[in-house]
Amino acid sequence: MLKSLKIFLHQGKQFIPDVRTAKAPGVFRGRPVISTEKVDEKAFADVCPTGAIGTAPVSIDLGKCLFCGECERCFPHKVHFTDDTHMATNVRERLIIREGEDKPIELDKSAIRPEIRKVFSGSLKLRQVSAGGDGSCEAELNATGNVQFDLGRYGIEFAASPRHADGVLVTGPISANMAKALELTYEACPEPRIVVLDGTDAISGGMFAGSPDLDRSFLDTHDVDLYIPGNPAHPLTVINGLLDLTRE
Repeated sequence: MLKSLKIFLHQGKQFIPDVRTAKAPGVFRGRPVISTEKVDEKAFADVCPTGAIGTAPVSIDLGKCLFCGECERCFPHKVHFTDDTHMATNVRERLIIREGEDKPIELDKSAIRPEIRKVFSGSLKLRQVSAGGDGSCEAELNATGNVQFDLGRYGIEFAASPRHADGVLVTGPISANMAKALELTYEACPEPRIVVLDGTDAISGGMFAGSPDLDRSFLDTHDVDLYIPGNPAHPLTVINGLLDLTRE
């Protein structure tokens, strides 16, 4: 008994008591802030490998951003990546950060389907579909269930079968050979069902955008309920996004 107490006191808490206020440990690039300092906008935009940087006004699209930090390294006085993990939203436009803005990214509550909070506020089961993913987002999703983040304490879990799920959480750019599988998985989920896009690849295609090996037609026919940016998305971004979507 005394030995167990000694170990507990030495290790401390093995979980995050409140994910709502928790900060990402270690090195983390979260929501960027773009200053109003004048720079060569073309040169600034050209450093981004995915075309996430826009001009006039200068902006960064987190749905395309790889969070590689190259823009910050080349133009440290123009952009700074904060440690803010709260970046998920249900409106694609809200993922675009413009110069001079420094405000949190939030969901548009009026755009949340009423049945989502009515049905899923206490329990949510998702079928995760890796649609051509590289394994990074999938690894971070696995981490959401570990002892530190403990996603299950909020009644949110990943289901093995779409028949037992309330919707799909998609990772990867949606390759052509996974397009049909994704559609079948979604159709197997009982209604009401939701669609969540996790990570840059899922949101925009990321580095693979425009590739003939992708088939993103699924997104043309189904509404997206939540966009979770990141490359990969941090467990805190995932958990807080799902909580914001399903609860007041």
